[in-house]
Amino acid sequence: MSHRARRIALLGATGSIGRQAIEVVAANPELELCALQSGSTPLAELAAGLRVSEFQVGGDPIQLLERTSPDVVLNAVVGFAGVRATLWALENGRTLALANKESLVAAGALATDAAARGGGSIIPVDSEHSAVYQCLEGRAPESIAGLVLTASGGPFRGRAKAELASVTPADALAHPTWTMGPKITVDSATLANKGLEVIEAHWLFGVPYDRIEVVVHPTSVVHSLVRLIDGALLAHLGQPDMRVPISYALNHPRRVVTPVAPLALGGLTLAFEPPDIDAFPMLELARQAGESGGTAPCAYNAANEVAVALFLAGRVAFLDIAATVENVLMNASWPVAHDLAELEHADAEARRIAADWIARL
Repeated sequence: MSHRARRIALLGATGSIGRQAIEVVAANPELELCALQSGSTPLAELAAGLRVSEFQVGGDPIQLLERTSPDVVLNAVVGFAGVRATLWALENGRTLALANKESLVAAGALATDAAARGGGSIIPVDSEHSAVYQCLEGRAPESIAGLVLTASGGPFRGRAKAELASVTPADALAHPTWTMGPKITVDSATLANKGLEVIEAHWLFGVPYDRIEVVVHPTSVVHSLVRLIDGALLAHLGQPDMRVPISYALNHPRRVVTPVAPLALGGLTLAFEPPDIDAFPMLELARQAGESGGTAPCAYNAANEVAVALFLAGRVAFLDIAATVENVLMNASWPVAHDLAELEHADAEARRIAADWIARL
């Protein structure tokens, strides 16, 4: 008996993850794109080429999701804009292939509640969280001692804080191992990306912040590790290629062939070092925001989005990103958001404070 293909709504279709997801889907007849969405890039030509009749540019994707009723929502939207789609997928019992880490950072509690109500589930697409997810599969929660997220260190690894004062957007966008969009690449350079991932890991896996470590691993071959209570350490290794975690999320629980070269083990060396939290304070600020709870992680994310956009536009310096985020976190209270409206208010307030602070620099 034949069965229908798994229908996928791809949000953020023209970004780095979106383009690679299209490759993964095209190679697998068990998958079908039923909807495409982009933030501002025209989609008519891409949709016609892929034979996808439902697409949307900009705006709230909920109507598109309601209309197409996908089995899987691949949320590769950049930033807080992805929150609504995350909540819709979980509330409506769908599989959420999550590449939009910011929505879980900002709306972790609301997302958890939505999943409990609607029965939706998350399979992470971030390489680090996909690695943890795979290492945890089938293991009893009480056997887990902690998680270890790996960071490449970005293009400025090894530089002291004083050396970062004059770096340019072009310098920050020259990532040594991954090919990603501009916002996440700058986040990797500041280690904000790893800070966001610490908060995301807390919500995804229910592990306390004091049991989530970060280590710098320059070659990005080990994507993450899991510590077990008996002293064992499980690691997920592979090429730094996002098609692997995308394929895993879209095909789960099946695994299918991807066009990624096998990792050659001959001559492979694995080096790890602690992060420099003096030069890269965004990592510690994220941990503090996570431990503070309430809407502090939402404020962290919002302030970072504002500062990164202005850094990319040449309006603020690299070190101003962390200074802006710290100011926003320290100079306002960030209470719990009980619904999406309260969360969106906190997001807007953090953006306002960040913009005011930057205007005075």
